[in-house]
Formats: sequence, C-alpha cells, structure tokens
Amino acid sequence: MNMFASIAASGAAQTAASTPDSVAATAQSVSATGPNNTQNSGAQFSIGIDLGTTHCALSYVDKIASDGDQIVQGVLDILQLCAPASVEAKPLLPSFLYLPHESELSEAERTLPGAASSDFITGEFARSRGAATPIRLVSSAKSWLCHPGVDRRSPLLPADAPEEVSRISPLTASIRYLEHLRWAWEQAHPEAPFAQQDITVTIPASFDPAARELTAEACKAAGFANLTLLEEPQAALYSWIQASGGQWRKQVQHGDIILVVDVGGGTTDLSLIAVREREGNLELQRIAVGEHILLGGDNMDLALAYGVARKLAQEGKQLDAWQTRALAHGCRAAKEQLLADANLQSVPVVVPSRGSKLIGGSIRTEVTRDEVLAMLVEGFFPKVAVSAKPQTRARAALTQLGLPYAQDAAVTRHLAAFLSRQVNALADIDGLNAEQTDGSTFLHPTAILFNGGVLKAPQIEQRILEVINGWLDEEASEPARLLDGANLDLAVARGAAYYGHIATSGRGVRIRGGTAQSYYVGVESNMPAIPGMEPPLSALCLAPFGMEEGTEVALSDLELGLVVGEPVRLRFFGSSVRRTDVVGTMLDFWGPEELVELQEIELNLPAAGRAAGEVVPVTLEARVTDIGTLELNAVPVGGTDRWKVEFDVRAETSVEAAE
Repeated sequence: MNMFASIAASGAAQTAASTPDSVAATAQSVSATGPNNTQNSGAQFSIGIDLGTTHCALSYVDKIASDGDQIVQGVLDILQLCAPASVEAKPLLPSFLYLPHESELSEAERTLPGAASSDFITGEFARSRGAATPIRLVSSAKSWLCHPGVDRRSPLLPADAPEEVSRISPLTASIRYLEHLRWAWEQAHPEAPFAQQDITVTIPASFDPAARELTAEACKAAGFANLTLLEEPQAALYSWIQASGGQWRKQVQHGDIILVVDVGGGTTDLSLIAVREREGNLELQRIAVGEHILLGGDNMDLALAYGVARKLAQEGKQLDAWQTRALAHGCRAAKEQLLADANLQSVPVVVPSRGSKLIGGSIRTEVTRDEVLAMLVEGFFPKVAVSAKPQTRARAALTQLGLPYAQDAAVTRHLAAFLSRQVNALADIDGLNAEQTDGSTFLHPTAILFNGGVLKAPQIEQRILEVINGWLDEEASEPARLLDGANLDLAVARGAAYYGHIATSGRGVRIRGGTAQSYYVGVESNMPAIPGMEPPLSALCLAPFGMEEGTEVALSDLELGLVVGEPVRLRFFGSSVRRTDVVGTMLDFWGPEELVELQEIELNLPAAGRAAGEVVPVTLEARVTDIGTLELNAVPVGGTDRWKVEFDVRAETSVEAAE
C-alpha cells in the first residue's frame, strides 16, 4: 500500500503550469529552489510579484542585460483606472476590487483601454470608489485566502454585502489582481510575452497549507506558466542583498542573527536568518519562522476609525456600522498619506451620508499625524518585557463570521513570544551557539531588517529597535543594528525578481535551511474503550528540523497499523522548537507550544478486498522532494497492492487505487 500525503516544506516551492488540483498541505519554511528548477531558463526577464493585502507591485530583472553583480532591474508602472475612464500608471496596484451597480458606470468608464469588458474594477479607482460605498468593495482578499474556517472558493466578499450585491470568492479576487498585473506587463512589454518569463510570486512565511496552494492555483488561472513561490521575509532580505551592490558581506559577519520583521496590510511575519561562514564564504541559513499572525495595517485602520468615531460622537455625530466601515477606508488613505509625507500634519476625511442628501449629509473630519502615531505606536507597539506573551480573552459563545484576527494587537508581545520560543534555535548549528549569552531567555538578534508599509513611520521603526535593544541590554548583549532597506512598498517585489534571476543563473547568495520545522504524524494508541476518554495520541517524527530537499528516510523497524475501508483521519503536527528529534522519535507527551497541529486529512482508503475497518500492518517512508514537499508512504508488510491518497484543498480527499 502506498499512502501519499504531502505537506510543503519549502517557501520557494516550484509550481509549474501542470500543477495538479489535488495537492496536500504546506509547511512554513524558506529554501533555495531545488535542482529540478522548472523556470524557463531562456526567459529574458525574471518577474517578481508582491501579491499584497493592500497593494500589489511588480518588479523585473533583465536577465540578458544583467552581468554578475551588475543587475539591470526596474519596477513596472501599472496602468489602472483612477477615475471613470481615466487611466494612470502607478508603481503600486491597490489590492481592492469594486463591484459597481449595473447602472452606476458605463462600460467605457469601468473598462481599461484595450482590455476585455468586465463588471468589476481593480486598483486605485476601486479603492476610492469603494471608500464611499464599502458594501460593494472587496478588500483584504489575501487575508481571506488564508482563513481556514471558510471555503475560500465560495463567493464571500464583500463579507457583509446585502443580498442584492453580487459577491466573489477570495480566490477569484486574487486571480483578478494577478490578471491585471499580467495585462499591465503585456501593455508595457509586448515584445516579451508574460507567459514566457520566469515569475516569482511572494507569500507570507506563515501562510497555511491551503492558502499556499490556492495562491499557486490563482497564478495558474491568471496565466502564470513558469512559477515559483517565495516567502516575503526572504524576498525582503534578497532585496537588501541586491540593493547593497555586492557590499552586503561587509555589513554582516559570521555569527550574525538577522531578525526580519515584516508588518504588512494583513499579517505580521517574523523570520530569523543566520549568517555562517563555510569554506571562507559567507552564507545565509534560515533558522526559524513565526506563527501565522493575522495582525497588520487592516487592524490599524479599524483602530483609527473607531478613534475618530469616538471623537465625532463627542461632537454629537453618531455613526452607524456602515459609516464606520466607510470611515475605516478613509482612515487607511489618511494613514498612508501621513506616513508617506513627514510634512503633513493632518488629512481630511469625509464620511458619506446614507440619506438622500449625499453632499449636505456627509460628515467631515480630519485625522492628524499625532492621532495616527499615538494609536499605532502605543496601541500596536507598546513597551513590554521580553517575558510578555500575547494576551487572550474569554470569547463570546456567538460571534459574527469574519477573519480570525489575532486577539492581541501588540506586535511587540508577539515578537517577544517568538524570540523566547527560539531561545535554543542555535544549539545545533555549528559555530553559532557561542554567540548567545549564557542564561539567555530569548534568542538574541544582532541585526534587524524591517519590511512592510506600516514600518515606513520612523517612530514605529525606532520603537521596535528601542524595545528589542532594551531586552538585549537586560541580558548584557550588544544592541542590534538596523540594516537599511530599500523602499518598503517595493522591497518584496524587487527581492522576488532578484531571487528569480539568481535561481536560474546560478549566481548570487541563496538562503538555505531545509524544512523550517520538525514534522510528525499522529499515532493512536491501541487500548480498551474507556467511557468519556479518547485513546491517547502519540506523535511520530517523520522529518526532523532542517531535513534537506532530496532526502529520503525509511522507518523500516517500526510497524504500524493502517485502517482501511472506513472514514479515518490523519493528523499532522509541526514544531519550530523541537530541533533534536530524529526520524522515528515517538512523543507521548508534549507542551502546548512544542507541537502545533496542522490541517488534518480526512480520507477513506478503499478496502481492496479486505474487510471494512481492517488494520493493515505497514511501515512508513518519508522524503523531502527537490521542490520541498514532504511525501509520506505507508508500505504494506509483505504486500504488493497500493493506495494513493491526495489531500485536496477543496476540503475533499481524493482516493484512487494505483497499480
């Protein structure tokens, strides 16, 4: 019997145009592209795309014109509607989609020149139009794409739209943004067809299994043929390397631990990358990634909106829920303007009326720089001890359906918890453990790289440095230094394009590390039934931390039973802190932070002539493929028949007999 289940163990996993619909879960890690690179080595351009929560960007490297460290790179100015029938080219495509009423705009007013007619608008015009009519605005599609509690293929967005408003799925919204980027490229570069170029699309390091596969599927639907997925913190570091013009080796040294803090529109991504010396050359090794934290600019926009709403209430102007949502979009625009221009002290915000007198009934107010910085710095980046943990609260039994935002809005508490969990991350990495102070309670970073639009504010950047260096000072360590980055809005796209170039050219430094976690499969104990008690579950290590691509292991000495002919479930676990477990380690007990359960796989293995519920003796084999997926095979003891099981991200499981 061959039981196959795959979970990705690489943040740079390749996805060719022939990617099957049934793909299993993915893990949280970053590694270099494997030897079986499917990108088009004859492509003229390496294109990097940041598919962001609030903005998308496209950068490219001319592979033919580039030579060694002399990289010829650019950023595409993306054609988009900015007003009815008005087109402009901007470096960022706002990740907003507007669904106008059929009588609201004419076909000419909502259609891009030369593009097919559509019933939606993407980009700048969608954002501005939707700020006044939020019930028709799709936003935060990327956050919905990683929401495991909903069917991400179903028409869910806009989430609280009335019945008369049509809806689309998070997957469809992502496809629309990617199609727009492809169209914009082909308008600017008709001599270089998009489908013939090498494409790297970025995803959060913490994207869940189905979100990674759904992103790849959206790319395929948008016509992306030669595709690589790359994690955003890694892309940001690649951008820093490329921007250094070959001087990055003079800015870091052996033993440095780089903390990448990426606070974007929807998520906070944390990664740790070590600088090592091997055979006289510096190399980068990813040693840890954080958990999925749905906390970012969206939370901050809503916080600003509620703050302004309280101010208006004190003036006797009470807003309803619809107006508060419209205010949040206005606060987003105000925040971006105030963070981008240090000379601005306030930005006017108009809250639309719901009555017939749309102009006279509108409420005008303003958002000030002091309000934005006070809310963002003190509310989301407070000074906390390194021993602080994210706060949780008792939740109401009934809640509105929506995004599973982090309960604690303090990014600094999530950062403290991440570094504390990784205190022993260097123990098994040669030459690095000595760099940590004895008795440390958290892993000490020596350098910090910031990424994400939220961190454009120097006050926020300074606060994070102040907090981290305060922690380091308490444990008698040198302060961490800041690595100067590129444009925070464009770093991820630029880094993705640069990565795509070096991945196919074989030149340049790559970030390595194998699997980012140790992976386990649940094994149920065989015990008599006890009222009110489920059989205990053990966790069997299949792939230890850092298992490299192309490695295969067999647990031939351990026989297990596999249930066939009836519905069962496979439970998988990951750990970013258990780094010494080896293949075959069986855990009977573990702490709440040691193992994190991944998305389970429900299946029904055909009995194939056996009785339903029969337990078949099997041994297990595991392999990390060249593209970073973990394959699990259950091989029957003394048998020849096989079953193939594939986990489908549509929340179904396909099971087929195989020869």
